[in-house]
Amino acid sequence: MFANTLNDVASVLRRDVLKMTTAAGSGHPTTCLSCAEIISVLFFSEMSYDVKNPFNPDNDEFVLSKGHAAPILYSALFHAGAVNDDLLSLRKFGSPFEGHPVPKSFPWAKVATGSLGQGAAVGVGMALAAKLQHRNYRTYVLMGDSESSEGSVYEAVSLAAHYKLDNLCVIVDVNRLGQSKETMLGHDLIAYASRFSALGAEVVSVNGHDVVALEKAFQKVRTVKERPIIILAKTYKGRGVSFLEDKEGWHGKPLNHEQLMQALKEIPDAKMPVFTIKHPLKINVKHLQNGEPEPASYKINDMVATREAYGNALVRLAKADDSIIAADAEVSNSTFSEKLAKAKPERYIEAYIAEQAMLGIALGLSVKGFTAFASTFAAFLSRAHDQIRMAALSSASLTICGSHVGVSIGEDGASQMGLEDISMFRALPGSIVFYPSDAVSTEKIVELAAKTKGIKYIRTSRPKTPVIYGNKEKFVVGGFKVIRESRKDRVAIIGAGVTLHEALKAYDALQKEKINARIIDLYCVKPLNAKKLIEEIKKSSSKAVIVEDHYPEGGIGEAISNELNNSGIRISCLAVKKMPCSGKPDELMKYEEINAEAIVKAAKDVIK
Repeated sequence: MFANTLNDVASVLRRDVLKMTTAAGSGHPTTCLSCAEIISVLFFSEMSYDVKNPFNPDNDEFVLSKGHAAPILYSALFHAGAVNDDLLSLRKFGSPFEGHPVPKSFPWAKVATGSLGQGAAVGVGMALAAKLQHRNYRTYVLMGDSESSEGSVYEAVSLAAHYKLDNLCVIVDVNRLGQSKETMLGHDLIAYASRFSALGAEVVSVNGHDVVALEKAFQKVRTVKERPIIILAKTYKGRGVSFLEDKEGWHGKPLNHEQLMQALKEIPDAKMPVFTIKHPLKINVKHLQNGEPEPASYKINDMVATREAYGNALVRLAKADDSIIAADAEVSNSTFSEKLAKAKPERYIEAYIAEQAMLGIALGLSVKGFTAFASTFAAFLSRAHDQIRMAALSSASLTICGSHVGVSIGEDGASQMGLEDISMFRALPGSIVFYPSDAVSTEKIVELAAKTKGIKYIRTSRPKTPVIYGNKEKFVVGGFKVIRESRKDRVAIIGAGVTLHEALKAYDALQKEKINARIIDLYCVKPLNAKKLIEEIKKSSSKAVIVEDHYPEGGIGEAISNELNNSGIRISCLAVKKMPCSGKPDELMKYEEINAEAIVKAAKDVIK
């Protein structure tokens, strides 16, 4: 394409950005100015996409990892004819043009961005999806140079190289300046190149303000085989405006009216050229769905760990639906996702010990039509909390399984015990938190999660526990089950996971003392059907004991207590309140006072 034409586009985008951010009174104009030529070439020369349909499965995908540059993305898509809202509504309440892009208001952004360092992993997921679906689209990720300090970037590029993703192109806008000072490497493109090359990527360095050089770089991208491509674009922050260009102290600062007028005099007042955006080639992909999966087959009192049932469920689902895919952080023989890896290796993504990249990859797969699951030890999900948080803000449909929860894992000790995970997932907007207690409930919940939108968390345990439900039992979002009851119940005991089995032992002990108890399996911690739960507790003299293998903060006890205000119900909450240590599961549950003996004592105390 003619260089003058693309330079005109860059000028139009720059002028838009300055006007938008001044009208908003906030924003990041200088980081947009540095990437104007990159965006111009990408959206008006390089990429193929259906301007009428952001969800066309064959569109080239674009991930704005440096989400604070959102105004220039909005401007580009406006001039491409993909959106027609008022650009000057940027950052105003109700505008689709939020400060950082989110899919809920701006569907062209498939994922929420702005928490830096995450876009590359999402791009890996999208590029993997193209390979798995045999589609021709390419994925482009625009990163800032500051965010290349994030380890998650290198996790993602390493995995992209491992999976030979030659359909992934990451452009690094090396504009030298971060938020508060010069970046670690400044304009040292040789240092950047050595880092990314060492990970197995093909690296191309280019003048990021030269549209001809950029077009040639993207042409080269298409010739690279079996390696991801990193384009290092040397740019200048604030490019095109003399008092902004390569100057510190302007990050996140819009121009006032007088400054805007001065800046606009320096940027050519070009007319937007007329373009015909390349339409993507349609690829017909057959989706295999063989109806309902085969039923699970367990016998009452079979001893099966819920983590193993998770793996069994993945295999059952994958045999019936080829959208099922699972990623794991190199603990698949513990989470039992290895069952899927063995049965359907093409539906399993090994992320190795890179939990942050794993969650980004799973998110990328999910927005490209896969029913994605991601698993690791619950304790290690905390290091990927920000990726999970951003997935929630992306309105994603994604299921995460955390195994090895609570002190009941035993001898491995405190560093391996997931004791904060319920709290972490409860806090996410719109999340669903499941905590199955046996193999049947686990399999049914995995199946339910696959059909349910949103961020779902399944908490699985290490110890084998007896099967208590029949294979035809049904489970629903927001449900719980009363598994022991009578008309003379004096206390309700609420448990989940391993503590439900301790509650059942406590039930037997209390029966011997002629104390009737109602046992409730809270297999869905969020959402909580508070009205129905209160009704059940009131059938047992309005007394309740809640027991969980989790810290009290943010756990099941707190979730229920918040709903029982002014209900007149007296409760006792048992949780992990001492610093955990190594030991046998029974020893640790006794030490933390969440075993059957402690439940019996708490039940007697609460009914006094």
